[in-house]
Amino acid sequence: MIIEQLEEPLPGSILPTLGGSWYTDPDVFALEQERIFSTQWMCVLRGDDLPAAGDYRLVQVGREQVVVSRNRRGEIRAFLNVCRHRGMRVCTEPAGTARKFQCGYHAWTYDLDGKLVAAPNLTKMPDVDRDAYGLRGVAVQEWMGYVWVCLAPEPPSFTGTVLGDLVTRLGEAETFDAWQVADLRLGKRIAYDVHANWKLIIENFMECYHCATIHPELTEVIPEFADGWAAQTYVGRGAEFGDGVEGFTVDGSAGVTPLPLLTADQERRYFAVTIKPTVFVNMVPDHVVVHRMFPTAVDRTYVECDWLFLPEVVEAGTDVSRSVELFDRVNRQDFEACERTQPAMSSVAYADGGSLVPAEHHIEAFHAWVREQLG
Repeated sequence: MIIEQLEEPLPGSILPTLGGSWYTDPDVFALEQERIFSTQWMCVLRGDDLPAAGDYRLVQVGREQVVVSRNRRGEIRAFLNVCRHRGMRVCTEPAGTARKFQCGYHAWTYDLDGKLVAAPNLTKMPDVDRDAYGLRGVAVQEWMGYVWVCLAPEPPSFTGTVLGDLVTRLGEAETFDAWQVADLRLGKRIAYDVHANWKLIIENFMECYHCATIHPELTEVIPEFADGWAAQTYVGRGAEFGDGVEGFTVDGSAGVTPLPLLTADQERRYFAVTIKPTVFVNMVPDHVVVHRMFPTAVDRTYVECDWLFLPEVVEAGTDVSRSVELFDRVNRQDFEACERTQPAMSSVAYADGGSLVPAEHHIEAFHAWVREQLG
């Protein structure tokens, strides 16, 4: 396993953050919707959320509402939820099962591949190309058991962006295979409506300088976090469980059936990966926790958090509450901190930004990425 510092330490103990307006200005958020959320690969749901042909779910990606569905061949498809006739939403329920998609305005009807198949008087309009007037498609990629979509006409390389972040953190993509995330099953999902800018949540997740202050349960399980250095500071390194800690649970007791392919170096450690722009992956010996964020306003972020376990654990109805409770507490503690930070972003005291101490210097790379995307 590769373990090294991500990059040479930046000079000086204090580095500047983004200025407060980056977290409060609607124009900045609009630009992010245009140049980040509409151009990057966004993780929107787990493939298991659509178990059968015709199942669909609506997701918000930047400014766009997207229908993600499964066609009759079992393939995932995604479309903008806009009728090609006069623009009405084709799907109005947040989730469901459909044999076809029909607009409620003039009854333009589309099959599960998005092709226009029927409309009033359509047979009298032989020049209408039913493919060209089908629902506007969205690029789809399946990885890790999740569905990722990209609104861009020419999406960036999935290997270079999503998998690139994985390699940057772990050193090699093969390391991740040991957790078999695509084969795990959903044991619990909790949604959070966070009244804070999405970047504050990203920054919080990337550092552990705050851990000793607000995460008593987490630092009991992983004592090194109390020193303020996050596992993400290093390539390939996982944070080690404390002596006497049996599992990644709220009280440090044993968890459930461990994942079978982990190496000895992975069996008592916590690994975290940030996949830009809005995904966190947390790997521990017996489960994986995946956060997916949906920025809905400059000061509002919807977060879905999934706890994934071996299929036999979920199918047996095994009690996973102690595993879930630990990260649920961490989430609520983190989100409360972000919500208490958000109001100060508009203060004159934060107009030029705040400070990053050495344990947080790696956040500067995220800030640089955001600046680069917004041009």
